[in-house]
Amino acid sequence: MPGVRHEGQPEGKIEKIGGVECYIATPAGEYPKDKVLLFLHDGFGLPLVNNKLLCDDFARNGFRTIMPDLFNGDAVPEDAMERGDFDFKAWMSRHGPETWEPLVDAVVSALKGEGVTWIGTTGYCFGALPAWYLALRGDSKVTAVAHPSLFRIPEDLEKYRDEAKAPLLINSCETDPVFAHEAQAKADELFGGGKFAPGYERTYWAGCTHGFAVRGDMSDPKVKAGKEGAFEATVKFLKKYQSL
Repeated sequence: MPGVRHEGQPEGKIEKIGGVECYIATPAGEYPKDKVLLFLHDGFGLPLVNNKLLCDDFARNGFRTIMPDLFNGDAVPEDAMERGDFDFKAWMSRHGPETWEPLVDAVVSALKGEGVTWIGTTGYCFGALPAWYLALRGDSKVTAVAHPSLFRIPEDLEKYRDEAKAPLLINSCETDPVFAHEAQAKADELFGGGKFAPGYERTYWAGCTHGFAVRGDMSDPKVKAGKEGAFEATVKFLKKYQSL
């Protein structure tokens, strides 16, 4: 299985789908034209090279991978954490569901119009919300999320359990204030032990912090193992349910 890369030049292209700017990574060889993986990005969005490289890596594993710009060009700047003056609260207020749901709907509608019948999702941080949205709508066949954020616990987990039919993988970690140990335990309680019939798995990566699956410090062996392991778990999970 081709693994995740930590550096390099993105190989995909930017095109509009349903009027929405998207990064598209296409497998080099034969691949099923009726299947698409939607890569639902974190707050750093389309500009972040790591997001594009991950899309390329999924494509190298046989998935035509599409990353829609959920923020209409208004992603969090890559240096926002270091700057200290970025107003996250104001940014969040500009990106409620009423802004990104129509973008996701437009992309999904366009893909279905071109004959796509299977959509999988992989959502990172902010991107877990649209992954949830598509599963609850019945538009996606399988859901993978990593260090999800902005969930109401337990309400959003219970809603997924009660209404979604898509198998669920959660890649979680040791230090994550927005999907902490209590939330992880609640997910296991609601979905684990065969309680969620479509299928449920959760990985846990010790020594990793929120964001590890996209922006982890590759000089730390535990974080490197977490990023690589979460990617591998996601590919295996998606492939397991690719025939749904």
